[in-house]
Amino acid sequence: MKGTGSPKNPTHTTTLVRKEDVAPKWYVVDADSQLVGRLATHLAMVLMGKHKADYTPHVECGDFVIVLNAKKVRFSGKSLAHEEHTKFTVKMAKKVYDRYTGYPGGRRFVTGREMLARHPERIITEAVRRMLPKNILGQHMLKKLKVFAGTEHPHQSQQPEQLPAHLLPS
Repeated sequence: MKGTGSPKNPTHTTTLVRKEDVAPKWYVVDADSQLVGRLATHLAMVLMGKHKADYTPHVECGDFVIVLNAKKVRFSGKSLAHEEHTKFTVKMAKKVYDRYTGYPGGRRFVTGREMLARHPERIITEAVRRMLPKNILGQHMLKKLKVFAGTEHPHQSQQPEQLPAHLLPS
């Protein structure tokens, strides 16, 4: 849909995308040796669709993103010895993730070391979730993020392509 433009200059128009006109792409990202925060900001931009010229804030116009090697991500900071993770840092050891079970007194805490051992994909998912809009649209955007701890994924039939270099952290 095209706008009518401003009264002073009718040639200036704004293009608004409708949900029916959006054709999302599938992208693959290798998270090996990537900083969590910097990677998450770029992934959030792609999930929201802000990398496209026809971005519309109230429409879900983002793309699907598949993240591989989530167990090999790193935090910035001083290196720390770890038996499995070569890029383990002090910041990751001090990081505390909390969640709520829904019951009184049900607040649970998990350290970064435990999260990396149990559910390494949740490290990236939580970082991206906190950067998306805090509404229903943000929840729909988060469902387009597929994170895997290893190098294999079941989305080959969607024919994903590599995320362009200008959309990745340098």
